[in-house]
Amino acid sequence: MKANSTVTLIKILVLVCLSGLCVSQDFDFFYFVQQWPGSYCDTKQSCCYPTTGKPAADFGIHGLWPNYRDGKYPQNCDSKNLFDPDKIADLRSSMQKKWPTLACPSGNGVGFWTHEWEKHGTCSESVLDQHGYFQAALVLQKQVNLLQALTSAGINPDGRSYSLSNIKSALQETVGFTPWIECNTDTSGNSQLYQIYLCVDTTGKNLIECPVFPKGKCGSQIEFPSF
Repeated sequence: MKANSTVTLIKILVLVCLSGLCVSQDFDFFYFVQQWPGSYCDTKQSCCYPTTGKPAADFGIHGLWPNYRDGKYPQNCDSKNLFDPDKIADLRSSMQKKWPTLACPSGNGVGFWTHEWEKHGTCSESVLDQHGYFQAALVLQKQVNLLQALTSAGINPDGRSYSLSNIKSALQETVGFTPWIECNTDTSGNSQLYQIYLCVDTTGKNLIECPVFPKGKCGSQIEFPSF
């Protein structure tokens, strides 16, 4: 009798998964990624500003990305859970300011947010629904003022070069956790501060030390371009 019950339960679970209700969202932590618009626009000047206007000269959100401790990451975890602008209607004004699109073609942000939710956000839906996912990123950005941390240490977006170690130290001292810095190159081939990664626990609320850092490296001296 017990064996029959077990078989029945397994059949039910299989049917649930086949119906699309069983979605794997296991992950170990989030990367919370913010980008400096000046470094993006150095290489994408023809379509840098969203249709809603030039973003503020501040770090903007790129994404909140579920990751594994081995350096890999899940993506596109639930094709049925599509981005719905109505679900974040109350956040839209904040997102246009704090999570602006810089990519071609210029837009109002919806295409960018759609990509972020469907590729990354759906892999955290066991913890955060669509509204909760975007709200969590906005709260984290408010909690972590990267530009203030840098300027307080005399590191300003003025086109000058600064020591990578000084940039990391300034951020770590203020934030309390070790950041990972991503660089890109401007049209002259100079290495510049592009994105800053911090790690967040699986609730999407608390900063933690990163279990693993992405691959890539910056030079010992990097530019902090104006915007």
